[in-house]
Amino acid sequence: IMQRYRAILEEIDLTYPQYITMMALWENDGQTVNQLGGKLYLDNGTLTPLLKRLEGKSLLTRTRSKEDERVVKIQLTAQGVQLKEKASCIPMQIFEALKLDRTDMVQLKSLAEKIVNNAGDTNVE
Repeated sequence: IMQRYRAILEEIDLTYPQYITMMALWENDGQTVNQLGGKLYLDNGTLTPLLKRLEGKSLLTRTRSKEDERVVKIQLTAQGVQLKEKASCIPMQIFEALKLDRTDMVQLKSLAEKIVNNAGDTNVE
């Protein structure tokens, strides 16, 4: 699956981790680093270099909160917002590359969510 993504994402000059980060920001711009890390299940040590690379590509900005300098807010740039339109065809390209239909993808998403939720469950039997 990653090889399929890699070929498709080369067209928009993003890696898969960069792509999922951008997807989270397209869904909800203006998040803090901690909020974004929670959504992506990434710690600050992993997320910060990723955000720096995206900032270097002029897709987002990172600014420290004036109220609390420990808080860093992530904001998409105009270029980052425009990339969403260019990337909108990627999910369909992946479906086609993997020869999956919508029903398959819904089932896969449901199973993935179940795995993530169960992995975070501290009541292991």
